[in-house]
Amino acid sequence: MQLATLDIIVVIAYAIGIFALAQWVSRDKAGAGPKNSTDYFLASRNLPWWAIGASLIAANISAEQIVGMSGSGYAIGLAIASYEWMAALTLLIVGKFFLPIFLKNEIYTMPQFLERRYGPNIRTLMAVFWLLLYVFVNLTSIIWLGSIAVTKVAGVDQDVALVALGAFALLYQLKGGLKAVALTDIVQVTLLVLGGLIIAYLTLGEIGGDAGVLGGFSRLTTELPGHFHMILQKGDPHYMDLPGLSVLIGGMWIANLSYWGFNQYIIQRALAAKSLDEAQKGVLFASFIKLIMPIIIVLPGIAAVVLAPNLAKPDEAYPTMMRLLPTGLLGLVFAALIAAIIASTASKINSIATIFTLDVWAKMKGRRSAAEDGSGVDDRKLVLVGRIAAAVAILIAILTARPLLGASDQAFQFIQEFTGFFTPGITVIFLLGLFWKRANEAGALAAAIASVVLSWLLKVAMPTLPFMDRMGLVFLAALALAVVASLVIPTRRKADTIDTGEVRYATSSRFNVGAIGVVLILIVLYATFW
Repeated sequence: MQLATLDIIVVIAYAIGIFALAQWVSRDKAGAGPKNSTDYFLASRNLPWWAIGASLIAANISAEQIVGMSGSGYAIGLAIASYEWMAALTLLIVGKFFLPIFLKNEIYTMPQFLERRYGPNIRTLMAVFWLLLYVFVNLTSIIWLGSIAVTKVAGVDQDVALVALGAFALLYQLKGGLKAVALTDIVQVTLLVLGGLIIAYLTLGEIGGDAGVLGGFSRLTTELPGHFHMILQKGDPHYMDLPGLSVLIGGMWIANLSYWGFNQYIIQRALAAKSLDEAQKGVLFASFIKLIMPIIIVLPGIAAVVLAPNLAKPDEAYPTMMRLLPTGLLGLVFAALIAAIIASTASKINSIATIFTLDVWAKMKGRRSAAEDGSGVDDRKLVLVGRIAAAVAILIAILTARPLLGASDQAFQFIQEFTGFFTPGITVIFLLGLFWKRANEAGALAAAIASVVLSWLLKVAMPTLPFMDRMGLVFLAALALAVVASLVIPTRRKADTIDTGEVRYATSSRFNVGAIGVVLILIVLYATFW
């Protein structure tokens, strides 16, 4: 596929526009002085709901998700949409039950919560773990798979695409930190949604012919009934990926709670909210966007089964459907694809800088940041360290992406399985930390160790056990071990400084009505496509 001159102009206009907007929102306000750590890492704790909601989606959706989930739509069908629709429900739980505790206690990083709840050892352990995971697994995968997508669509050399994506994501958020990322993400998400809807509209219109979009959707459901079942039965060739009811009542919950509730990369936006109410409105906004994401991502993949039935690989579905776009619109949708890559990359870079600076460097140097003690101290050195950490992180990712992922055709699947070894333990540690006061550091460490060991043992001993079911079993075992260890081993004095006694879980009528709406829509969707 080659971009026409008009398409190239559209992409360049996007790049210039988003960079200029990021620098404008990053400017130092008159009389406010230079940025401190609260300004840089938490956007001055002043993010509005629309920025939080848009940034949650922009951080989550990247090239591997657009291309990969569209490919799964081609191969599996609508069942893959459970990742999006169950995330909508998870976001409501995060907003109602997790954020009140985090914001009440002015938490700024997940490792900091672990120290205040359990003690310093687990903070250091998990901070180092997350840094290694974010740099060598997540960040490398985002820019590597993103560079593949750009190469497929635009014909750009992959190494050039790799460096360009990483450098642009670094530069556009380097000055403003989280504020630059979050306040520009509303543009990124608008472009992403608009581009995806255009693809869906044109593909369905192509299939429907004179009957239009509705006729195209009707033809898809008639000709491909197997692609419109949400709950796969045993015997289905893709049951190992989506094992029946486990997507509703099993292991998918473990992954979703860990990802949306306890992942610095995601939750940092909500921690920077100007108030709890704004944070909850933001996650509700993100929840509604999640409901429409399968139209944008999965439906074009299903349509490709009719329009391009002989693809060599399912992941070619989305780029192939982009060929239906006329000149100009192709540039717009390609810009949307780049927006998804850049937004996710910038978000990951910022989270790496935040954890390294506040949870590792500042602790080693014995410094308390403005983000931690609320004093508004001039800690410009922490901001400088954060910027250096961001630059080093993306440089490492660019240099190691090809050696780590270049030889693998299943890079994304491997990454999902690798992180799944740790996910059950992380979920146990945080859930007990939030809601059971007897939990202690010994129990948390027991859960972390059990998660890795049991996941590996089950993978070796039961290779036919679906990945989600394995996560569910490991979660239950790690939970039991954490409870026993917490009861048997004494708690260190004054280890827990998290206040949950005065936390209010009541939510506004706006949030309640919106949440009920999300739940009802999900019930209708699953009842229709069961």
